[in-house]
Amino acid sequence: MTREEAIAILEAAGLADDKAFPTLEATIACALHDAPFRDASAVRQLVEASSKRLRERVEKESPDEALTETMAGDFRLNGDLLNGETLHGTDIINVTQSRRGLSALLVIFYLEAARRAGLEAAAVDFPGHVLLRVETPEGPVALDPFSQGRLVLPSELTRRALHAGLTLHVADRLDLLMAPISDRQAVIRLQNIVFARAMTAQAYDLAERSALRRAVLDPCDHRPWLDVAAARERQGILNGAMEAIARAREISDAVEASTAYSLHKIRLRLN
Repeated sequence: MTREEAIAILEAAGLADDKAFPTLEATIACALHDAPFRDASAVRQLVEASSKRLRERVEKESPDEALTETMAGDFRLNGDLLNGETLHGTDIINVTQSRRGLSALLVIFYLEAARRAGLEAAAVDFPGHVLLRVETPEGPVALDPFSQGRLVLPSELTRRALHAGLTLHVADRLDLLMAPISDRQAVIRLQNIVFARAMTAQAYDLAERSALRRAVLDPCDHRPWLDVAAARERQGILNGAMEAIARAREISDAVEASTAYSLHKIRLRLN
């Protein structure tokens, strides 16, 4: 798959309804947009095999236990402790090979297996971490894909929220802490991580691509185009940065101060 073919898949996903959003294929396209011409068949095989095994386990175990035993036990998917600050764990093809990744990527595997096995699950954009919400007969529970899919108790959710800087009023609200996000938002959350790490590593071409992916996955959000502009500016692509800011202004109802400032700054550099 070429970069052009990958971005076409993401553009189609961006126009899809949330209920029809192609989570797995969009995540694969994101990986191939960065490093094209790779074979992604192992990703699909892992998802199919794990969902088959999960269907077997669900007949004898609770939904959360079946997910944990299948994904972390049978298929050895776990958090990447050695390369935590790199981008290896954000690429679904790399993670399929190593079985180690970030929670924002691992949750995609959990979601795909759960849905195919008939379970109700959703990603939770917990502060600084992505968890998995699973509906059980006793009510919703939270699993941590990064920590071998283990159950996260309500008391620990509150503790983590307080540690992340949330107020006690918010940290005590499990309905807020476990609020599900759409699959589209989960894929975009992963690309947010890629952008932040790429900018820190001064890999501005990679940062630009990740921001562009967010822009096409959510065509109604102007903010990714501001990130595209920032990455292009760092590369010295000033006309391209201005074009990205113009796209942001087209989408946004009101021009934000940061947009106007960025445009003014680039114009000064061009002059």
